[in-house]
Amino acid sequence: MSELQPSILLVEDDYLDAMSVERELRKIKVMVPLHKAKNGREALALLRGEPGTPKLNPLPNLILLDINMPKMNGIEFLEELRNDPYLSDMSVFIMTTSNEDSDRFAAQNLRVNGYIVKPLTFDTFNDGASSLDSFSLFLDLLKLKPQ
Repeated sequence: MSELQPSILLVEDDYLDAMSVERELRKIKVMVPLHKAKNGREALALLRGEPGTPKLNPLPNLILLDINMPKMNGIEFLEELRNDPYLSDMSVFIMTTSNEDSDRFAAQNLRVNGYIVKPLTFDTFNDGASSLDSFSLFLDLLKLKPQ
């Protein structure tokens, strides 16, 4: 990870859900730059610096990713991300309204770091470990200490 200030890429098409994420981050005192994309295609353009889109530099420490989005959904984005040698090791937390086992299984097969069912609260982390472990991993990826 970069020695520079940590940041997050939020990939979320719903304005109210994006506002909820910002509010929850403030509640836990995570005050880092939050870059936003409305779908998987837009997120990949930011990460790769595709024509007409400036590249995020440095890359974010982690990605908060919705599954259900237009143009390119979260699972399609993850597949593309994991197949890109430059981006494949990025840390990703899924945020979704879906509590379907098929979505969890697909996300786990694509090496997500955590899975959060909306509405987003950071006490709803669930990646097979305890909520505290997931929350600690989230903060560690941002190089932050719990308050």
